[in-house]
Amino acid sequence: MSELLFKNMESTRGFFLKSIGALKEEIVDVQPEGFNNTIHWHIGHVLTTAEQFMFGYPKKSTGLPANYIELFATGTKPADWKDGVPSVSELTAQLKDQLARMKEIPAERFSEKLQTPFLGQETFGEISNFALFHESVHLGQIQAMKRVIEAQTK
Repeated sequence: MSELLFKNMESTRGFFLKSIGALKEEIVDVQPEGFNNTIHWHIGHVLTTAEQFMFGYPKKSTGLPANYIELFATGTKPADWKDGVPSVSELTAQLKDQLARMKEIPAERFSEKLQTPFLGQETFGEISNFALFHESVHLGQIQAMKRVIEAQTK
């Protein structure tokens, strides 16, 4: 299972990075009507949530700055941002680093039972797969937002 999961991690994150790499800088902080956040927020949210699922952030992981919870956790929004907001290029570098760290997780870890099941996921492998599903959902949001913003600026 772990080989398939690692392959899925690479392809999912690869598609995500390719998509955000193709974005024009002037659209990442636009919040189009009908959307709760910006593309910038979605990128940080994917990074932060994957760190939570995969590495136990913020308590068990030092892979990301502590303030990312206040910036990118579920229920947060750019309208509340003050200082310390990382750029999209910084988030992109951290997404690449995170993928490298994810690929270093020992294969046997994926069969470990979670102390507390989360959204029906009972093992670390299942929650890892859920993290990839979550990333794909947000990639769809980013792509939809990009199209809406581009259509509104024509």
